Amino acid sequence: MLDKNGTEVCSCEHVHENVLEKVNASMATEDELYEMSELFKVFGDSTRTRILSGLAVSEMCVCDIADLLKMTKSAISHQLRILRQTKLVKVRKQGKEVYYSLADNHIELIFRMALEHVRE
Repeated sequence: MLDKNGTEVCSCEHVHENVLEKVNASMATEDELYEMSELFKVFGDSTRTRILSGLAVSEMCVCDIADLLKMTKSAISHQLRILRQTKLVKVRKQGKEVYYSLADNHIELIFRMALEHVRE
């Protein structure tokens, strides 16, 4: 059955209690879902995804990232601050240089899975 917007809708009127029990038992908490939505908001910015794409290949300093993306160091630093606050990248200091890399393998996996999905 189609609704007024042309969307398929169920024509039955009963609730499948066994399905709801199963889903409720394994669904993420409200706090976890909120954090996930915040994570995806960060991925929603093309500059940040370009930075993550580069960091998926190699750790880099701000100068390297700025040159790669043809942007100012200030603009890159702003985006890196957001990526650090959301725990997507980490920092390693070596003397006067500061290197950025992906925070962990999960970030690379999320990024690569998303890329694989859009390439399908």
